[in-house]
Amino acid sequence: MDNREEVREFLTSRRAKISPEQAGLPAGSRRRVPGLRRSEVAALADMSVEYYAKLERGNLGGVSPAVLEAVARVLQLDDAERAHLLNLAHAADGTDVLTRPRRRHTKGRQQIHRSLQWTLDAITAGPAVVCNGRMDILASNPLARAFYTDLFTNPVNQQNLAHFQFLDPASRRFYPDWDLFADMAVAMLHAQAGRNPYDKDLHDLVGELSTRSEEFRTRWGAHNVRRHGTGTKRFHHPAVGELTLAYESLDLAADPGLHMTVYAAEPGSPSEEGLRLLASLAATEETAADVQPTTG
Repeated sequence: MDNREEVREFLTSRRAKISPEQAGLPAGSRRRVPGLRRSEVAALADMSVEYYAKLERGNLGGVSPAVLEAVARVLQLDDAERAHLLNLAHAADGTDVLTRPRRRHTKGRQQIHRSLQWTLDAITAGPAVVCNGRMDILASNPLARAFYTDLFTNPVNQQNLAHFQFLDPASRRFYPDWDLFADMAVAMLHAQAGRNPYDKDLHDLVGELSTRSEEFRTRWGAHNVRRHGTGTKRFHHPAVGELTLAYESLDLAADPGLHMTVYAAEPGSPSEEGLRLLASLAATEETAADVQPTTG
């Protein structure tokens, strides 16, 4: 699959974000483009303008690591952007074939190991989910199902966090910082596209969201990338109200391409009490669902 358009858009968007002052150059006047000129990037990276122009046209095949590092340095790429550039280069010359996540040939949604589900179920203090790079929720613990109740109960979401973010109005209530969550979701999908440009399901997801959501389409055009690692997020749950939760996202060594995200509240905080209440409500509902009416 030709990824030259993605390379071109990514490099030009990063170049536009670096001002001459940030690069240590005089601002000058009569600048017709935002950010640095191609000639300035080339000079700072110690390469010819013609060679850098070739890179920015999307021709990354066979480019040496030293050249990629020079471009990353000049464009002041962060860790996620640097990894994205390397992934784009690997895809361009085919060296990503051996490192691409292996797809399991199963019908329907990808299946996880039983032991992984047991591990999730053993986590009782906070919501825990296993997702793939397309943001499909493949497995969850009971508290996560109660936590993401709007996502799981609305079929339009297809148990996918990006669908929920952009196609379900309930997400605007659930995420008080909706714009921040939207930026993060699109940036993570862009990073996944760089890691695995041959993922048809991802292309289908991006196509659907681009068609149905202007918010998504605008953000996708910005070509930002992000890793989902650690941090704190705010939520508004319909049953227990405001929650501020820390999260940790861990790659699963036994399942390349999958990651587990676990949420936790600060000990002694109102959010911890909120999670306890949510767990109690979820247990009550589960018990009620298990009680079958008898007739006779």
